[in-house]
Parts: sequence; C-alpha cells; structure tokens
Amino acid sequence: MLRLRSTERETREEGIDVATAEPANLVSYCGLYCNACGIRQERIKTAVNNLRNIVAHYGFDKAMPELVKWEPSFKHYNEFDDVMNGLITLFGDCPGCLQGGGDPNCKVRSCAKQKGYRTCAECNEAERCEPLAPYRKGYKGLAPALQCIRENGIESYAEGVQKKVDSGYSYVEERK
Repeated sequence: MLRLRSTERETREEGIDVATAEPANLVSYCGLYCNACGIRQERIKTAVNNLRNIVAHYGFDKAMPELVKWEPSFKHYNEFDDVMNGLITLFGDCPGCLQGGGDPNCKVRSCAKQKGYRTCAECNEAERCEPLAPYRKGYKGLAPALQCIRENGIESYAEGVQKKVDSGYSYVEERK
C-alpha cells in the first residue's frame, strides 16, 4: 500500500497554489490529473465566450425580437444567456480538487480524506469502490492511472500526464 511522505501530507493540509504547483499536487484524490481536465483548461469558459463573441459580432443578441419571427425558439434567448452565465459560474475556473474544486459533496474526496489517503491508489477497495464507479465508467484511463500511481509513485505519474498536457492532451478526448 502506497503511503504519503510527510511533505505531501503537509502540502495537502496547508493548501497549494495550483497555478504554480508541482505536478504531483495536481493529482486529485480519485487519481485524475487536474491539468488534464477540460474544465481546468477553461474549455467550457472559452467555448461560451467564443459563442458570445460570435452572437455579439452579428448582433443576434440585439436582434432577437426580429429573429423570433424566423425561429420561434429564439424567444428563449434570455434563458439561454442565463445558462451560459451558469456554465461560466460553475465551470469557468476550477482551483483543483485539493483546493476544493469540483463537486463540493464529492464522495471520493470525503472517503480519501477520512481514510487519510492522498489518492485512491492507496486503497485496497479502489477497484470495486462505489464512489469511484462514475469515474471508472467515464474515464477509461482511471484504472491505469491508479495502477501507475501504485507502481511508480504519484510524482512520476503526474509528470507523465503533465507532459501529455503540454502537448495538448485533455480528458475531453478520453471520455468513453
């Protein structure tokens, strides 16, 4: 079973600045790597802002009353704009898992913290853990990630994923 070195525990307990963090400090409790997350990479924020720029460029936002005559669904533009605001609010900036980003009620985070684990790779029940089930289902690389952390350590795993991220990798491409 993998155990944390005291410096890793202290970093977790004291909090980290994810903008300047060492790659190992960007590994979430479940074993996913924060910098490989499309939300952390601001893909949603960028997509919303790009769409808003196009809408504004063509003046669609101001022409909605006229456009409703062409397409009745445009009468819901204000609700659509509220949804875009919500996407930015919820997914615009993520501080990372260790800093409380993501689901505030994350069962994986709660479980790992309760057991004193840095990641689920330390837990003998990870392969059948119910809170991890959605992550295993949604990210084909989760099981290999936890195995890599077990075998090579969190630093080696994080550095390897960061190299992929530096080349443009994102979990968005990995979803099943």
